[in-house]
Order: sequence, then C-alpha cells, then structure tokens
Amino acid sequence: MERRTFLKVSAITGGTLLVPVFGNAIAAEELLNPMAVQFKKSLADAAMNAATKAGASYCDVRIGRYLNQFITTRDLNVENIVNTESSGVGVRVLANGAYGFVSTNVMTLDSVAEAARQAVAIAKANARLQAEPVRLAPVKGVGEVAWATPFQKDWRTVAIKDKADMLIAANKAGMDAGASFMQSTLFQVNQQKYFASTDGSYIDQDIHRLWSPFTATAVDKASGKFRTRQGLSSPAGMGYEFFDAKPQHKVRAPGGVTTLYKDGYDLIEDARAAGKQAREKLTAKTVEPGKYDLVLSPEHLFLTIHESVGHATELDRVLGYEANYAGTSFATLDKWQSKKFKYGSDIVNFVADKTAPGALATAGYDDEGVQCKRWDIIKDGILVNYQATRDQAHIIGEKESHGCSYADSWSSVQFQRMPNVSLQAGKKQLTPDEMVKDVKKGIYIAGRGSFSIDQQRYNFQFGGQLYYEIKDGKITQPLEDVAYQSNTQEFWNACSAMCDERDWRMGGSFFDGKGQPSQVSAVSHGSSTTRFNGVNVINTARKIG
Repeated sequence: MERRTFLKVSAITGGTLLVPVFGNAIAAEELLNPMAVQFKKSLADAAMNAATKAGASYCDVRIGRYLNQFITTRDLNVENIVNTESSGVGVRVLANGAYGFVSTNVMTLDSVAEAARQAVAIAKANARLQAEPVRLAPVKGVGEVAWATPFQKDWRTVAIKDKADMLIAANKAGMDAGASFMQSTLFQVNQQKYFASTDGSYIDQDIHRLWSPFTATAVDKASGKFRTRQGLSSPAGMGYEFFDAKPQHKVRAPGGVTTLYKDGYDLIEDARAAGKQAREKLTAKTVEPGKYDLVLSPEHLFLTIHESVGHATELDRVLGYEANYAGTSFATLDKWQSKKFKYGSDIVNFVADKTAPGALATAGYDDEGVQCKRWDIIKDGILVNYQATRDQAHIIGEKESHGCSYADSWSSVQFQRMPNVSLQAGKKQLTPDEMVKDVKKGIYIAGRGSFSIDQQRYNFQFGGQLYYEIKDGKITQPLEDVAYQSNTQEFWNACSAMCDERDWRMGGSFFDGKGQPSQVSAVSHGSSTTRFNGVNVINTARKIG
C-alpha cells in the first residue's frame, strides 16, 4: 500500500540479492483474504466514466493485489520470513492521441475517478509535444472473464514450518555431501490482477509463481580456496506441487552428471548433488582455451536464449526506445524486412508463447486486455517477427497485438515485455547421451553462470555452474574456469543438433529488468539439450598479457 521498497534477503551467489518487494509486511493469514470482484468492477467503472467525461478516447484500469512470501535460510537456521502485500489502481488513458497515466493506493470511487481525470489532463499536456498520435491495434472486448494459473496446491495454504523444514533439509543434504556452507531461499508470488477497459473487457486473473534457488559452497581449509554450485531449479508458474517431483518425470544429464525433472523439482536431491559437485570443483582441471563443440543443458541455455534472442527481438529495443537504458538491437527492421536474415542454422526455430503451461510469463490476457497467444520469432533460422504491443503492431504490419504488455505493479505503467521465448526441440529422436557420442572435443555445460553481452545483444560471453570435458564421445572429467565467447548470429548458426521433445524443459528468470523507471518481470525460456560446433572457449582464471 506504500511506495515501492526493497528488501535484502539471503545470499544467492555469496553476496546479497536485492529483491523487489512491493508493499507492506503483513501476517501470513492475510495472504488468503480476497478482494471482491464486484468492488473491483465498481472502481473500474468509476475511473472509466470519469476519464470519458474528461475527454479520453480510451481508458484502461488495472486493479492489483500483489502478494509475496520469502523464506531464507543459512545452513540449519532460518534467517528471515517475510510476507508482503501491495494493492492499488493504475489508470491509463488516451486523449488527443497521447497517453496519460496516474495511479493511487486510495481505493475509493472518488479517488479513482480523480486519478482518471488527472490522467486525462496529463495526456492532453503530452499531446502538445507528441509528433504523431498513438495508434492502438483493435481489441474486441471480452466482457467479464476470469483466468488463473492452473495449480493443485496453493502455496499460501502450506504451513511456513513445512517450507522452512524443506529448505533446511536441503541445506543439510548439501552439507552432508560435501558443502561447507549452504544458503537457500523460497520465493512465492501471487499476483491478483483485474483489468477493465472502454473496449468492453473486465478480466480477473490470479497468477502464481515459485522459485527455490540455493548456493552450495565448498572450502579447502588448507589453501582457503572455495568453489560454489548453485541450484539447477527452474522457477515455475504453477502451484506448490512443483516440489512434488515425480520419478517418471526424471531426465538424466549426459554421463549421469545430475538428475533433473521436466515439470517439477526435487530440491533435496539437487542440493545433495550440489554439495558433492562443489567439493569436486576444488580439484577440477582448469580448461585449456580453444575451439570446442559445446553441449548445453536447458538449465544453462535459457539465459543465452534470454539475452541473445529474447531481448534482441523486443520491438521497442529494435526501434531505439530502450537505447538510453537497456540498449538497442542488432536485429533491425531491415533484417526482418529482407525475409532472409540468417539468425541461426536451418534447424533453429524460436517461438514466443504466453500460453505455455508452467511458464513464468504465461497468463490468459496481457496488461492491455489482449488474449495471450503463440507465434514464430525465428523460423528455419530466419528472423520472421518481433514482440509487439497494441501501439507497436502497425509498425511491423500486424493487425493485432502479440499480447506482450506487462507492468510489474498497479503503480507502474504497462509497456512491452518479453513473452516466453523458446527454442523448439529437435524433430529427430536424440538423447543427450547420444549427442555426446558424436563429439570428439567438447564441453558439457549445465546451470546458469556469469554473463556479459553488449548493448546491441550481439557480442557475448557466458559461463555456467558445471563443466565437463567431452573426449572422443565420452564425458571424462570435470573442468573449471570455463566461459564461451561468440556473437549472436555466429553462435546460433553454429547450432548443429538438439535433443527431442523428451528432453525439452524450461529455465527462467524472476528478475528481468527493463524500462525507466526500472520494472522487473518474470519470464521462462525452454529448450532441449543443444549442440554448437566450434565455439571459442576461454579460461577465466588466466590473466591476459
């Protein structure tokens, strides 16, 4: 209910992570108190009526209640438990062809009506400076509808003690297996979002997300050397059943390096493996720089996809709207217009999909009331489309929005944000072990690590959590100090094989930042294990010169 605040929670990578927390701390039982739909509709009607009378040609109203619970642990102790709530109303209008936006946390009919009138006044002032009017792609009103994240177990109903016990059990498993220290966190999010517009929509959505990152640290007391291994979990848009991993959903990494799950997560099993692998990294062989064939796991590749494809195909970035803060994109309109720009090899197909089950950006409707959908971004290696909102669609000849509008709070104005952008699985049956058999000199990489990419989303460098040498078709030994360097077009054109649908799974990010003032969104990216030939690998521990 107050202005945005920030909460420091436990370390994920040895320091501390700034997690955006919207609102005030509340008691856990307050998480389950709903806001009446009829009350939200009355607020929306009051705002839309006031905006129209003041001269708006269009108005949309977003009424949000954002709930979060964070639990942080270190070793065998609980460090922090926080429940937060934020609620309020954001009103966006078009008047004289320009936008105006105002938000308020005073949720009364008079307050939201006054916010709407202020938004119209702002729009009229903006219109005096605007070169050309905003053009919104048409959207047909859907009346009163509801959508909710499919789930079997509501995280809000699970006892905090049970959640803390799970985290501590994971920490203990990691330490028993070789870690000197363990830190683990559980993020739980519920966004209750009500959207109404003068197009005739009243959309009530209930969105749930979970993530349980951890870090295992192993220390060599004699030398003081230490190594870490972070969790390989993928944040998910689903209920607490995410942690009820099922044996039939297991997938095995090449050489049995680690075991993962397609649509769930065994936190304790991963923590146990992390403790052992963090200890192994202390004596791992340092990599010899050179050209290698890379076999990349989905839990690693999602971040490379996110940075080199997801951000690069955001239309506002392509058009230069983000240049001052987040940069531009090499994937310019002329490349798309040519209909022959080779973004990747012929087997590379990327799909944007805001309907994918379990994905973080999935919803029924976006924050402009557009029904979410799926569309091609890269087809047979060719750049064929971007990510667009209602006011961008006409720029690329689209008759309707892609449904990519999102705001991270009722108090933030909505704008173009990334959908779930995923690399499609291979069409031929291929397992990770079979892929490795064809590699003479290579490296298998799992997990998200450090990264760097330029402002055009072109030249980049990525690391991971686990690295294993591949020699003559076999995984031989762990490696350390690995990072690969390439540029986006060269890298995706080096893509030579991908495993089939059996191995396909999603990774994702809870904290994708963009915009000024900065907003944070959550997004997933799927792939199967994928091979890239002849990629340059450097040794990150060696000094240059």
